[in-house]
Amino acid sequence: MIIDVDFPSVHPNGVAYLDWTPRSLAIRVVDAQGENSTRVRFSNRTAVELRFSLTRVVPMDQTLEIDLPQDGSPIEVWIAGLFGTASNEDGDSGFIIENVSTGAQLETHRAMVRVRKNANGLTTHERDRFLMAMGTLNAAGSGRFRDFRDMHVDRPASDEAHFDVGFLPWHRCYLLDLERELQAIDPSVALPYWRFDEPAPNVFTRAFMGLPDASGRLIFTAGHPFESWVTDTQVGILRSMGFPPGGRPPSVLGEAATLALGPFAGATRYGSFATLEGNPHGLAHTSFSGASYIRRIPIAARDPLFFMLHCNVDRLWAKWQWLNVLFDPVQGEAFSPSINNRVGHHLADTMWPWNQITGAPRPATAPGGTLASSPVLTRPGSSPRVSDMLDYQGILGGEPLGFDYDDVPFELPAGNV
Repeated sequence: MIIDVDFPSVHPNGVAYLDWTPRSLAIRVVDAQGENSTRVRFSNRTAVELRFSLTRVVPMDQTLEIDLPQDGSPIEVWIAGLFGTASNEDGDSGFIIENVSTGAQLETHRAMVRVRKNANGLTTHERDRFLMAMGTLNAAGSGRFRDFRDMHVDRPASDEAHFDVGFLPWHRCYLLDLERELQAIDPSVALPYWRFDEPAPNVFTRAFMGLPDASGRLIFTAGHPFESWVTDTQVGILRSMGFPPGGRPPSVLGEAATLALGPFAGATRYGSFATLEGNPHGLAHTSFSGASYIRRIPIAARDPLFFMLHCNVDRLWAKWQWLNVLFDPVQGEAFSPSINNRVGHHLADTMWPWNQITGAPRPATAPGGTLASSPVLTRPGSSPRVSDMLDYQGILGGEPLGFDYDDVPFELPAGNV
């Protein structure tokens, strides 16, 4: 028996990049070759386990047997990573399709369960792949990273991303754009997050995010990709520790307290949660001292740690959405009206700079072009709207945005199969 498998999540390099969110493939018989049985089995290829189902629900099965129609009609199969068993290396997961009656292996696919992880727990290889991709993106100040630096500057650009309800969606899009550029360099990379309410002794080292000298300039191990880091023609990164490298920033709101923001039902629920822009987000930024870049909006993005800080902010939003089942833009509690009636902070607004709109009230420039595309996904398109950022897992149907967090599962509310 010959089969055909159409799996859009397979990258041009032959690896399927998956996460906790189910992705679908279509399988069909091309040539039954006179066999009486067309029953096939999906099973795991390695210890980094996948799960399988005929419907987009969880829990899914460790193995799946299905009967393929003799007429070649396709059957849809859903595949996802087993929550809690993410990959550490590119292609270290995958699945096998075999003929149940003969035991013949019909097809095998390499995969990677690629999710955003706590930076403090990364393996050496995961850490170094991320650092190398970031260093390549910066290219000593001449690379694509310059656009990301130029997106996050002072007013009026900062008004597109801060001080209103669009803070969380804008930064989610910003991280997604950066992550896709990193994955164009190394598809195995996912943005790690700095969980700033816990000690992160493995993050603040010379081998990872650097340690400051007496002047506050970061020092790295020999050969580190950030040794040649340049932004705005400035060589190096300024970041003075306002807390011990093995400790945590003082006064930063803990995760449980952050997730408890916005406890009341009603239209202001998201707006109450979005006060995390002040604490823990703002206090995490200002927990560093002196002339640290990361302390101030106009220059914060000069420091790569900025993106790990915001990845944690986005993780907190993702977890809050999951805990409260608030991902549908139609839900009044999932997003609040703009506080200042400012463009870019309404659900239907496209977001600068990806919309390439310039002129008041938008900024005069729009660096970076449209949102980076994905080789395996089409969402959210080149010019996303605020509303596109809420349902990042595709809970409502359709494609996800292509990222998950190591501690935020995929779940469907009743009736949303």
